[in-house]
Amino acid sequence: MEQMKNIMDIDTVSLDDANSAVVIIDQTKLPETIEIISLKTAQEIWDAIYLLRVRGAPAIGVAAGYGIYVLAKGIETEDYDTFYAEFKKQKDYLNSSRPTAVNLSWALNRMEQVVLNNKDKSVAEIKALLKAESIEIQDEDIRVCKAIGEYGLTLVKPGDGILTHCNAGKLATSKYGTATAPIYLGQEKGYNFRVFADETRPLLQGARLTAFELHSSGVDVTLICDNMSAMVMKNGWVDAVFVGCDRVAANGDAANKIGTSVVAAVAKQYGVPVYICAPTSTIDMNTPTGAEIEIEQRKAEEVTEMWYKERMAPRGVKVFNPAFDVTDHELIAGIVTEFGIARAPYTESLKEIFAKKESSK
Repeated sequence: MEQMKNIMDIDTVSLDDANSAVVIIDQTKLPETIEIISLKTAQEIWDAIYLLRVRGAPAIGVAAGYGIYVLAKGIETEDYDTFYAEFKKQKDYLNSSRPTAVNLSWALNRMEQVVLNNKDKSVAEIKALLKAESIEIQDEDIRVCKAIGEYGLTLVKPGDGILTHCNAGKLATSKYGTATAPIYLGQEKGYNFRVFADETRPLLQGARLTAFELHSSGVDVTLICDNMSAMVMKNGWVDAVFVGCDRVAANGDAANKIGTSVVAAVAKQYGVPVYICAPTSTIDMNTPTGAEIEIEQRKAEEVTEMWYKERMAPRGVKVFNPAFDVTDHELIAGIVTEFGIARAPYTESLKEIFAKKESSK
């Protein structure tokens, strides 16, 4: 266990190649304890993703990339077919850990493509290429988040009030975050944003993670309960809402942490624009609308018992605990990507974003 003064000085996810491990901050222990853990087995990596020790779509993608490389590194064979069969088994297992965040399958599929594209090479060469690809996934994440921040910064002005929900910050990515990237870049420019962070029931990612990292960075942040967002908007304290997401459908519907759609509906009422900050890796053009996005259902105990000294609900009561909800595209003012800002109609603008991505290669 390590105690550190500033969470911003620690990598959310990193590769310890010498020890064949994925190294992460255990986010379930924050903010009181900063614990760094090493993941070496498939079970440890799967558990870390499922149990939210590593969380946030981009960070999950980075962890998955490093994770499948570490597991592939341990496959002891020189035969390509045997290697690929074991690789595919491990890949499918990791992919089963969480269904909603598209970055998980995106990163794993990207790593699998390296194996498929290099059948003519030795297993040792393929392992080296997998390592290089996993590192590129993380480096790309940093570049993407900074670009999202630069585009997002054009949507606000110095002194603005910004509300965010859940954690789409540095802890959800490799650096900058997605929804927090405009905040951090604005801070570097002296914009003095006033940020309101929803606590984000039931797992309190806004309280434990977003408020923690923003406060650690010297940002003017105020923590509010989820049901207070209407009051701060009605008071005129919020000029824009920036949130991340786990999957964007082709029509612009966006799945994000449960409660995001409530924030968007309230923002619509008070004329506050809602911006979804999404790397193109989180946009799933193969999913037509939000109705087709699988929503993860989590344990009842997260609502009834977690964080409490004593149980806070009657035993035997039914509990509905979806991890995410889908914000209708009509409530979204723009989707901020590393290749620009998509606006309605999203069925057209998202295609244009991907065309820009393709032409940049």
